[in-house]
Amino acid sequence: MLSLAVLTIAGLLAGGLNAVAGGGTFLSFPALVWLGVPPIMANATATLTAMPGYIGSAWAYRHDVAAEGPLRLRAIILVAIVGGLAGAALLLVTPGEAFVGIVPWLLLAATCLFAAGPRLLAAVRARGRGAAGPILSAAAVLAVSVYGGYFNGGLGIMLLAVLGLIGFTNLHGMNGLKNLLSAVLSIVSVATYATAGLIAWDSALVLAVATTIGGYVGAWQARRIRRTDLLRAGIVVVGALMTIIFFVA
Repeated sequence: MLSLAVLTIAGLLAGGLNAVAGGGTFLSFPALVWLGVPPIMANATATLTAMPGYIGSAWAYRHDVAAEGPLRLRAIILVAIVGGLAGAALLLVTPGEAFVGIVPWLLLAATCLFAAGPRLLAAVRARGRGAAGPILSAAAVLAVSVYGGYFNGGLGIMLLAVLGLIGFTNLHGMNGLKNLLSAVLSIVSVATYATAGLIAWDSALVLAVATTIGGYVGAWQARRIRRTDLLRAGIVVVGALMTIIFFVA
């Protein structure tokens, strides 16, 4: 019952946070680890449970997604698939003990990126359209896709930053493509993880249902929230606390 309660609460909150401002992984991943799921398996399971939300959001933005910059949408998606497969494969060959040592640094990087998100995106957009050519654009998408295939935390803000760097300026289109790429990366990664037996299916089922419900409620409530800066600050605090706990554990 304790496990069920923890997963349900973590899933509801994670889904709500993802719908409003992102950062749900800061709750779902530590919750799984706290319940005794090995870190690599917890990472894989958290990625699976975030996938329905990504797919739903991508579908909601389907009319806003359009190519901008030097790369076509098909090329961006193809590069993302390659990067996601590479990142997932890299996770598979990472020893469990090594991943335990890497996790606090990944959480720290994700927390810092999330905290710096608004300023980072503003700086990227200030550079203007076409800041990178086709090769550099493909390399940037590939790099963030490898990260996304390896670890899901902070993926959204990294994707938005990269899309801004390669020439995207329409925020709705950027959000739509971010969700689409997140969904693609999750599908590719989860397929790889599942083949290797890295999904904790019992926990994943409860967490996925709770995350989906939380995402729906969060999207409904998002329109009523006026101080998203306070919400973002709260998520940063949670991320920082989780980072400290993983460093000292």
